[in-house]
Order: sequence, then structure tokens, then C-alpha cells
Amino acid sequence: MTENRTPQHPRPLRVLAAMSGGVDSAVAAARAAEAGHDVTGVHLALSANPQSFRTGARGCCTIEDSRDARRAADVIGIPFYIWDLAERFREDVVDDFIAEYEAGRTPNPCLRCNEKIKFAALLDKALALGFDAVVTGHYATVVVNEDGTRELHRASDMAKDQSYVLGVLDDRQLAHAMFPLGDTLTTKEEIRAEAEERGLAVAKKPDSHDICFIADGDTQGFLADRLGKAEGDIVDAEGNKLGTHEGAFGYTIGQRKGLRIGTPAPDGKPRYVLDISPVNNTVTVGPAAALDVTGLTAIKPRWCGVAPSGPGTYTAQLRAHGGETPVRAELVDGSELRVSFDEPVRGVAPGQAIVLYDGTRVVGSATIATTERATAAA
Repeated sequence: MTENRTPQHPRPLRVLAAMSGGVDSAVAAARAAEAGHDVTGVHLALSANPQSFRTGARGCCTIEDSRDARRAADVIGIPFYIWDLAERFREDVVDDFIAEYEAGRTPNPCLRCNEKIKFAALLDKALALGFDAVVTGHYATVVVNEDGTRELHRASDMAKDQSYVLGVLDDRQLAHAMFPLGDTLTTKEEIRAEAEERGLAVAKKPDSHDICFIADGDTQGFLADRLGKAEGDIVDAEGNKLGTHEGAFGYTIGQRKGLRIGTPAPDGKPRYVLDISPVNNTVTVGPAAALDVTGLTAIKPRWCGVAPSGPGTYTAQLRAHGGETPVRAELVDGSELRVSFDEPVRGVAPGQAIVLYDGTRVVGSATIATTERATAAA
């Protein structure tokens, strides 16, 4: 952890609290107000037709969520508004999600939402209106060094850490971000208990885990409705046809279930998706060992501070809920990150984000473009 830290915000600020309608964002807004900041709550309307998004009090994007957020703001005693960002959300998150799958890649819409919506569109609008910072319920920590530079770190509680989906934030955005839950060594049940003590009705509301704009959780059906079904072949590494599918976009690297292959593998072991080719609409499958990745190239890097120079040793996280793995990484020509793993890792797919860490500090994030396999898929 970095030494010589100072409080991120030693004086009261005028802040905008993004309130999703869930318990974390409500408690974050309440803590910011309790700390003496001048807090205004805002709920982001992200769908032109909120009923097309998830229902059932899941904590994001529905009409009932906006009502829950308003009730929480009333209890906290702060002003509350609803901002319509539906068109921006559709363009930057939903359309991007569809295009990435169509191209055979595996995107992370939550990471894209943080980058494009909560800390771009929302923050820009907040600053234009005279607010000093945006408050969210993410579990991460922003610290300020003695020289005034800021760093993004993992949350104090690793079990709840969300720094992976915040790895896209740059210096300017970190300077105007507040995460009141990040330094809390408490369980989620204690956060819920705090919400109940504060009189917040969302204390027992379930967390949201699924993609908010896919109402029924059926990603393959969602994509088929928008891209159309297109029958293609499922083949092995030698090109032998094993079955058919209704659209290569419905598969992800490392997928095991739902392959609909009638012929068992010669060794009797399960097959996994090794490669997705949108050009010829082919899905290649094979043994788990063929998923081992020894290195990768990532593009569109974003740094939470100064970009690293020269090769360096870090740990990397490849999924929102994944563990860390030791890597060596080097930025080439300022735009391409080349990474090699100390030990092979599995299930790495183009389109995913790789986030580099130096201890608990987030160094930056980039989008995986290509991978290097220990065994070629085909």
C-alpha cells in the first residue's frame, strides 16, 4: 500500500451521488452526507422503456429502482433528480456489446458503463453544473499522495473489491471520484444492517448480478433477436464437423455447456470453445488444455496515473470476479500492451479487459485483442 497518504477530500465538497436504487449506492450517499458534503442524488434512466430492462427489485435500471432511489434520497434528506442518459447508454454500452459479440469478442458491459456513462457522461455533466465530485457505491479506494497525485487501490475488503471494473478511470476522473464504501472492512450484511439503521428501505433489496439490459438473463436469445440466427458449423481443431449452431455470436471462449455436440470426444473428456470465427461463422472446440494461454496483446490502454515505461512485473486480473496472476507487461509504441504470464491461464477471450496491479494499486486497464496459446486451436 502507498505510504504518506492524505485524506482524499479533507474539506466539504458539493457532490453528486449516483443512486441506482440499490443498497450500496444508498449507503454511499448517506455516508457522504454524514461526512459533511453537500450531496445531491441522481438516478440514471438508462432505458427509453424501463420495463424492457430487468424487473424484480434487482438494483438497476427499472422504474421501481428509480422509486427506491428517490425514497432513499428522501430519508437521507438530500435533493434528488432523474437524468435521462438512455440514448448515450444505448450507443456506448448496448450497441457496443452487440457489436463486440458479432465480431467474435467477449465484452464487459459493466466496465464499459463505468467508463462511458458514470465517469464520462455523468461526471462531465456534474462538473459542468458546478459539482466537485461524483459519489458511487463501488468498493474501491482513491488515495492522495503527499505530492498531490492520486491512485486507485483495491477495496479494504478483497471479497467485495470492484477495482477491476474501475480500471478504466484516468487521472482526471479519479480526481473527481468518491467511493465511501471502499475503506470499509465490513461484510455485505453489515452494510445492509447500516442501511436498516439509517431507515433505508433498500436494506434487504437483492443485489444485481446479471446484465441489466437483458431482462430475462438470456444473452444468446438477446443477441439472436438483434443479429438474427445464422446456422454454422461446430468443428474440432482438425476441422472435422461435430455439430451445428445458430450463431457464432452466442458462444464465448472457454464455454463448456450448451455446445450441442452429439459425438463424444475420443478421450471421453468434455470439450470447450477454443475459437470463434465470425468470418465463416464457425465455432472450434477442443480439450481444456488447449485453452491454456501464455501471453496476450491488449489495445486501448487506459492508465490510472502515469503510463508505465519499459517492461515491468505486475499481477493481472482478467475477470470481474477472477483472481490475480503474475505477469510481465510492456507498453509498445504507446498503444499496445504485451503481456506474458508466469504460468498459463485459461479462458482468456479477446474483448475482455486485463487490469494490471502493483500490489493493491491499479496500474491501468486494456482490452485484450489477441492471445498466445500453449497449444494452437487450429
